[in-house]
Amino acid sequence: MHEASLAPDPAPSGAAIAVRSLQAHEHARWDAFVEACPEATFFHRAGWHTIMQQGFRHDSHFLYAEQDGRIAGVLPLAHVRSRLFGSSLVSLPFCVYGGIAGGSAAVRLALDGAAQVLARRLGVGHLEYRWREVHEKAQEHAHASWLQSPLYATFRRPLLPEAEQNLLAIPRKQRAVVRKAMAAGLHSAVEHDLERFYPIYAASVHRLGTPVFARRHFALLRTVFGSDCDILTVYHGQQAQASVLLFYFRDEVLPYYGGGTPLARSTGANDFMYWEAMRRACERGCHLFDFGRSKLGTGAYAFKKNWGFAPQPLPYAYQLVRATALPEVNPLNPKYALFIRAWRRLPLPLANLLGPHIVRQLG
Repeated sequence: MHEASLAPDPAPSGAAIAVRSLQAHEHARWDAFVEACPEATFFHRAGWHTIMQQGFRHDSHFLYAEQDGRIAGVLPLAHVRSRLFGSSLVSLPFCVYGGIAGGSAAVRLALDGAAQVLARRLGVGHLEYRWREVHEKAQEHAHASWLQSPLYATFRRPLLPEAEQNLLAIPRKQRAVVRKAMAAGLHSAVEHDLERFYPIYAASVHRLGTPVFARRHFALLRTVFGSDCDILTVYHGQQAQASVLLFYFRDEVLPYYGGGTPLARSTGANDFMYWEAMRRACERGCHLFDFGRSKLGTGAYAFKKNWGFAPQPLPYAYQLVRATALPEVNPLNPKYALFIRAWRRLPLPLANLLGPHIVRQLG
């Protein structure tokens, strides 16, 4: 789909709306809109088109509505085709947020209509919008034909101006863990390669029974997003114990992919890692810490609450197209328990070899 002409906007301007597909030369134009759009997120950036296409080999359909010669709303989509889990059109796979950003009601309806036409043409099982917040724009699409699955919550909180203020804002018990790590001499460094991050992260997700992303995925993220994508590693002496890949967007920081060694639990390296991400973000001028999404009822969910973050349910919306029910592709589904146990028993080199072929089908 390159362009679809739609009904005129009933707004006073009377300007017609056209829905178009993002082209390679339009990335800067798209990103300028995203940067200025209040409800847009890091995952609405045009760079994800490159990640989807080159990194995961998923066809991407980044739609934007144009009105009066300007972008008025965006909807990034990617088509995930999986022999294991079916076919879906998602905004956006491997990302915690998505959906339509910006625009009047007419613009949003135009983008939604184009996405539904595309979903039917592709013959997907379902169309999915990963809304971040429950607001009127999400509610427009939460009518009877859409389903919701209350599986995830996100954890976001403002950062205070001074690092010490942020430390004191952490609940006492959790703050004591951070202070103990400081006293033990743990320290952090911003890394410029994947040499310490990837082995720590791969081993960490293997212990959880989860397939790992390919190393090239993280290399591509660093290339595409540049200085908006950092790696922070925690050391005890010369020994790397925890590492996290961070995204920066406007005045927000998002620790996105993180892991620790078996020692990290006893030394507090994981806790110290997130504190250092917070402290460094404060120094960088960030005003919001996005702890990311977690599944309800999991250890990660409890961990973030222990930091004093209040969970905000994620109102993801799903519309069935060819499927008769939503696939329950998550580790909490009992049918995957055997797979998880078996995956943990795989030798790590074999898991790292096989993992990327499986994880790209998950979305």
